[in-house]
Amino acid sequence: MPPVPAPRCCPPLVTAALSEADAEVMSAMFKALADPVRLRLLSRVASHPSGEACVCDIADVGVSQPTVSHHLKKLREAGLLTSDRRGTWVYYRLAPGVLASLGAFLTETDQAGAEESSRAGRAV
Repeated sequence: MPPVPAPRCCPPLVTAALSEADAEVMSAMFKALADPVRLRLLSRVASHPSGEACVCDIADVGVSQPTVSHHLKKLREAGLLTSDRRGTWVYYRLAPGVLASLGAFLTETDQAGAEESSRAGRAV
C-alpha cells in the first residue's frame, strides 16, 4: 500500500502571509536543507532505487559516521525523513508527501502563474 501523503503544511507562499507556526515549520525544513551534506544525504535517500536507504549505503559523503548520524537526525527532526531500525541498521525514507508539500509551498498557484504569463505576453 503506498504511503499516505502528509497534509500540506502551509498555503502557497504567494497566496497568504504565513502564520508564526507555519513559518517555524517551513524554516526548520529549509534550515535543514541549507547544509550541503544534509542535502546530499536527502538526495541519496530520495534517489535510492528501493525508495529507502540503509545508513550503510548513504554514509559516504566525506564526513565521519557520527557526523552523518547527526545530519540524518536533523533531517528527521525537520520532518524531511522517517526511519526505522532493522537489526543493527537504520533505514531512511522521505517523509510521505514532504517534497510535494515543499514544492506546493514554493510554486505559484495556477491562477497566479496564468496571470503572470498573460501580463508577460501583453508586454511583448
